[in-house]
Amino acid sequence: MVSTLAVPGSYPTLRDALEVAPDGAVVVIAPGTYKERLEIAGRRLTLRAAGGDGGDGGGVLVDASELDGPALEVTGGAVVVEGLSLTSGDYPAAVVKSGHLTIKKCEITAGYGAGVQASDGATIEADEIRILRAQYGFVFSDAGGTVESSEIRGISDDGVIVRLGADPTIRGTTVADCGYRGIYIYQSSRPVIERCDISGTGDAGIVAAHGSSPRIVETWVHQTIGSGIVVGPGCTATIEKCRVEQTAEPAVYVDEKATATVDLTGSGGLTRAKTTAQDDAEVDRLLSELDSMIGLDGVKDEVRSLIDEIQVNEWRRGAGLSVGAVSHHLIFTGAPGTGKTTVARIYGQLLKALGVLPLGQFREVSRRDLVGQYIGHTAEKATSVFEAAMGGVLFIDEAYTLARAGGAAADFGQEAIDTLVKLMEDHRDQVAVIVAGYTKEMSDFLDANSGLASRFAKTLEFENYGPDELVMIADRIARNDDYIFAAGLPTALHEHFSGLERNRNFGNAREARKLLEGMRKAQSGRLRAMGRMPSRDDLRTLMLDDLRAATRRS
Repeated sequence: MVSTLAVPGSYPTLRDALEVAPDGAVVVIAPGTYKERLEIAGRRLTLRAAGGDGGDGGGVLVDASELDGPALEVTGGAVVVEGLSLTSGDYPAAVVKSGHLTIKKCEITAGYGAGVQASDGATIEADEIRILRAQYGFVFSDAGGTVESSEIRGISDDGVIVRLGADPTIRGTTVADCGYRGIYIYQSSRPVIERCDISGTGDAGIVAAHGSSPRIVETWVHQTIGSGIVVGPGCTATIEKCRVEQTAEPAVYVDEKATATVDLTGSGGLTRAKTTAQDDAEVDRLLSELDSMIGLDGVKDEVRSLIDEIQVNEWRRGAGLSVGAVSHHLIFTGAPGTGKTTVARIYGQLLKALGVLPLGQFREVSRRDLVGQYIGHTAEKATSVFEAAMGGVLFIDEAYTLARAGGAAADFGQEAIDTLVKLMEDHRDQVAVIVAGYTKEMSDFLDANSGLASRFAKTLEFENYGPDELVMIADRIARNDDYIFAAGLPTALHEHFSGLERNRNFGNAREARKLLEGMRKAQSGRLRAMGRMPSRDDLRTLMLDDLRAATRRS
């Protein structure tokens, strides 16, 4: 006879019920919010919302958002969860290690972690799951199982990650509105993706990398910022009866060192293999874009010299001459607001146009994206971020915070640095790492690992903008927003910028943008007080009075 335990009927908390529940028991949970964690090791249990099928989380919320760990953690055994809502803070919402988790009709949210994470040979059977907010949706690491008829939406990073030889089947599932990729498959994984709908991704819809072998069947990939499907070097992919449309070109990208069978239906388009040919027109366009940036003469010269060297090396390679190993990793030093991020983006696109990097995508991260919460987590996290940037640029802003002193967090930061040093050497031809930050702090950062400085080809110093350049930046921002300066205003702006102290808090271009925002607010108040409908020129023109009002408020 199956033992049934009621919460909060016979037991005031879920933990109380779990402590006494025999193997095979069913814990029936009444509607309510339970601010506790469920830790189940080596057990066979069912957790079910009272009322049966649970629709919309069944009114049962297991809330671990303020607790130190996942809302549900299963180690070994076999656990069934039906009709619950699970939420966590800086941890995955549900974790299963080396066990079996059946999870049905549940709603899941996480702050900084995965919605559902399976590892160490675990299997998951997920049916009608809604993951509506998390850093990642599902993460399979050396794990398998099935995700069916589910929805993954509003994810800040990758919707689904399949790695370390994992082999799940993902069927009839919607993956939408992800900040990065819809599904990322790597490290020899072998998933089946069948009849899924993937859209609204910040990069590619599906990416296969590092020797993985996905089978993608009758799947619709659309409205993606990057290519619909990307098959990287060393991968073997089968793409059957898929529809790929409204994506970046090429719709399906297959690296020359990959093997793929591609069968597209509908309006989906075009499959292209990698080409190493240089796109001279694109190189010229990007260099012109770089030249159009205000100031930064020294930086522009350095970038041009790097591009010249790369181009000559390609010519030498084509002529059968030897070419030495070249690192594309760079250090950007200087204060905020000096164009470091913009130059990094252009540099990545230049490397793509030169045939050096296949994708040229730009991935910006900070300490939080690289450093984990516990020993061993950081290496995994930093490796995942690094591998996600393969083929493009990994831009680490305020990189010196990884080496800051004090406490366990500093140790985790050091672990991230040590991990990056090895990866940068192992994959120097496949990614460009750019670290950025204040000049002095970046010097301390390079001292954090004896091999770190040698991994970078060059340091580019971004100097503070002078008053003339800040006036030009302000004018460009204003014109882009359909504003013009009244007579005398440029001179007044020059005087204002000349009087600003160039200390650590000086924001360079951000100072100009912030000042213009204040001037627009002042203009709005001035126009409303006119007592008449303003003319088109009135609406476009910023006056000396607007500057005076903005600087009085700041």
